[in-house]
Amino acid sequence: MPPFSGTQKNPYPTVDIIIEIEGKGIVMVKRKHPPYGWALPGGFVDVGESLEEAAIREAREETSLKVKLVRQMHAYSDPKRDDRGHNITVVFLATAEGKPHGGSDAEKASIVTPKELAAMTIAFDHRTILNNYFEWKEKGFKVFDL
Repeated sequence: MPPFSGTQKNPYPTVDIIIEIEGKGIVMVKRKHPPYGWALPGGFVDVGESLEEAAIREAREETSLKVKLVRQMHAYSDPKRDDRGHNITVVFLATAEGKPHGGSDAEKASIVTPKELAAMTIAFDHRTILNNYFEWKEKGFKVFDL
């Protein structure tokens, strides 16, 4: 993880992945480290890595799932989206089969339904991302308002 500090000159690039498990729900991970709570699988882009490569790697590290990226959803850049420091995330939609297992900095990985998400403590701005995703999906993947 990049060292967030008062000397940070530029936002750090990150990726988050909404992984759909057909007919069951989406994959969320319970974080081992602060900020605690449930989050979308994701993390920092490594030097020499594309956004897509980072998304596939992070999904595998945190959920043990081999994902198929479907499309980019949106980029989120609010400087306050992560209390640790300024980062920009590009959110990907992906599909996978199987049962997720927590790994890397994910204590646990679970498939959850939209109804279950409502009662969960969600880290970062991931509730906003998920709300945008469900709105976007409901509209048939047409433009959503931010």
